[in-house]
Formats: sequence, C-alpha cells, structure tokens
Amino acid sequence: QVQLVESGGGLVQAGGSLRLSCATSRRTFSVYAMGWFRQAPGKEREFVATIKWSDTYYADSVKGRFTMSRDNAKNMVYLQMNSLKPEDTAVYYCAADLNVESLRLGRIERIHSWGQGTQVTVSS
Repeated sequence: QVQLVESGGGLVQAGGSLRLSCATSRRTFSVYAMGWFRQAPGKEREFVATIKWSDTYYADSVKGRFTMSRDNAKNMVYLQMNSLKPEDTAVYYCAADLNVESLRLGRIERIHSWGQGTQVTVSS
C-alpha cells in the first residue's frame, strides 16, 4: 500500500475553478501511474484522469475542462478543474497503480492504492 494524500477540495460556483493536489512518496511517484477518480452520491466511482510519465488520459466528460499534471520535484500530482458544472460535484480520489490501463479503464477493484478523498461541491 502506498500513501496518497489529497487536498484542495471545496465549494465553488458553476463556471469556477479548483485545483486538487495529491502528495505521495518519491518511490511511488517514480514507478506508479497516478490517477483521479470521483464518486457522486448514489453513483459508482468513475475514472476522471490519469498520468504516466508525461502521457495523460481523460474521461470524455472532463476533456477540455480538466488538466492533470505532475511536479517531479515535489512528488505531487494535480488536477486543475475549470468551467466546473454542478454535475462535477463528487468526492474526488487520488489513485495509484503500476498499470496505467487499470486506471484509464476504471478497473476499480484492481487499483492498488487510494487516497482518502476530498469533497468538491459545485453550486448552480
């Protein structure tokens, strides 16, 4: 198990922006693919974005609005969320796995490690 610590959630109006952060160890950061997932009330956890080295993948629902990035010096990944919509409201989770496809394809049960989650609420 690896340690993942998210931060940056909060309440924002529709059309606004938030940036989520996920901190981990240097070893994790150097070998694992990292991802973001979200889970809205009453819904299943779903894939949002993933990054492996410099390659990024996004869910269609966030493409063009969200950007995932990494800071190698700080062992951090970020999710910049712009043009937020009420339907983006969810608990957002940072995830890590050796296989980027497990993240990209949303194979929830196979993903190695999860953060504790951070709430994002978008008001209309």
